[in-house]
Amino acid sequence: MTEQEQALKVLRDQIDSIDKQIHLLLNQRASCAQRVAEVKQQFQGEEIAVFYRPEREAQVLKRVMERNEGPLADKEVARLFREIMSVCLALEKPMRVAFLGPEGTFTQQAALKHFGHSAESAPMNSLDQVFREVEAGAAHYGVVPIENSSEGMATHTLDLFKRFNLRICGELELKIHHHLLVQEKTDSASIRRIYAHQESFAQCHSWLDAHYPHAEHITVSSNAEGARLASKEVGTAAIAGDMAMSLYQLEVLERNIEDQPDNTTRFLIIGDQDVGASGDDKTSILMSAHDKPGVLYSLLEPFHRHGISLTRIETRPAGQGGWSYMFYIDFEGHVDDPKVQKVLSELESGSVELKLLGSYPKAVL
Repeated sequence: MTEQEQALKVLRDQIDSIDKQIHLLLNQRASCAQRVAEVKQQFQGEEIAVFYRPEREAQVLKRVMERNEGPLADKEVARLFREIMSVCLALEKPMRVAFLGPEGTFTQQAALKHFGHSAESAPMNSLDQVFREVEAGAAHYGVVPIENSSEGMATHTLDLFKRFNLRICGELELKIHHHLLVQEKTDSASIRRIYAHQESFAQCHSWLDAHYPHAEHITVSSNAEGARLASKEVGTAAIAGDMAMSLYQLEVLERNIEDQPDNTTRFLIIGDQDVGASGDDKTSILMSAHDKPGVLYSLLEPFHRHGISLTRIETRPAGQGGWSYMFYIDFEGHVDDPKVQKVLSELESGSVELKLLGSYPKAVL
């Protein structure tokens, strides 16, 4: 055995020993999770026991990153713990999570990022169906897009919050990287048409104009559907991400073609439960008010007076008579905070309608 082989053997033996310890601790954690489930069922009842606690998971992930000393990056360690928690939660109660399908979309990628790969991700044909599936109890949670850093708010999602009585239980942000995907051995000069969702075309507009000015743009219901079509048609390409590439066995012709390199989409987790305070939370509300002078000031002034920071405000037609408008507002703080309760109380007394969408932990990953 050479000197190098001897040195490597020592290190590999250390790795084997560490792996044994990790394996032992993982099984101990899983056993503890099973006992947690038993306690919840004993005291809460099997039918109504709450197994997924968004605030608890957010606190655990934050502590993981705070105590991390490297060399692994904070978020990489947190992703590992996310999968550990996902596996352990599945031992307590498997989660079924609805998302806008088909399989291979960025929304499914967001669902897996938030809940881990041990959750069952269920594709739906529309955002309406995602909301219906959760409200009916056929899915424990749903994942829906709410805004993109390039294209702004997902207005259809906002409108659905008015129709359905669901709570926002969490949020996450996902870096969106678009690739130009093709069949194996496809030459760039042979591409005559490109499939993509309309928002992806918008996010890659300048790049497409510069590189494929004469290719036909065909809008489809999702990037995953575009990838499926491109996998069957010669001379076509699709704009999609890594999941769709793997699912439909396509190759990357050009990587990261989005016009904005920091292109990010924010997603919301919808469910039917109220979420406790994590210590770093957001609250979202919907308000409708008549169109009259000073209405926006009257709605926003209580936030300023009580020192609450707004993180998002969006205006939508309320769809009612009298030129009413609907305001979607995100702000820092939890509904259990006394100053948040004061603001909501003042707003309820002055607005036509106020709907609390939920308080939830800020995105950790």
